[in-house]
Amino acid sequence: MLSKFPRWVWGGAWALAFIAGMVNVVGFLGFEHQAVTHLTGTISMLAAAIAAMDGPAILHFLAILGSFMAGTLFSGFFIQDSTLQLGRHYGVALLLESLLLCVAVPLMQHHHMAGLYAAACACGLQNAMVSTYSGAVVRTTHLSGMFTDLGIFLGHALRGLPVDERRLRLCFLIISGFLCGGIAGAVVFRRLGYSTLFIPAGLTAATALSYGIYALVQRPVAAQRRA
Repeated sequence: MLSKFPRWVWGGAWALAFIAGMVNVVGFLGFEHQAVTHLTGTISMLAAAIAAMDGPAILHFLAILGSFMAGTLFSGFFIQDSTLQLGRHYGVALLLESLLLCVAVPLMQHHHMAGLYAAACACGLQNAMVSTYSGAVVRTTHLSGMFTDLGIFLGHALRGLPVDERRLRLCFLIISGFLCGGIAGAVVFRRLGYSTLFIPAGLTAATALSYGIYALVQRPVAAQRRA
């Protein structure tokens, strides 16, 4: 299935994982120490808040959850399909993500919770944007699935079973991108604070521009092949 991946998908997956790594580390190092690129920990904290009957905390974690879901909703509205395909409105989605990250910066600088919600919305949008391609799940804002696949492949290798090398490469690609993004985000956060988010915002805008140019170049080629 991954044999059909065009080059722009491989590069884009690493870039988006790098972006997510930067955003998440800023959330962790910030005033609330809150993960924003995935919801597993958020759901656990929500459960603890419900058990403790902590009203403000319940509302906060529900807002994080709702913001992430809102991002996935925007993705579904703009892209309208879960299958990764050249020509869909990925550029629009990426620009919206860039805008959300830019909005998050001044809000976080003033310790306003809405900054976290804007960042979570941006991550939900990104994660849903490249949900699947040719039946292969592609997630760029969390790594549980990638490490699960990696462990399965290692188990298969120990049994002498065939391993999907392209899927293995994808796992390492996204894991390395997220890790590198987190390292870069942590280093930059020491100097720039929440303004660090302007970097992933700029990268998403640049990715949107690159994708738009690539789509314009490839559209005539695709039309000729169909003819």
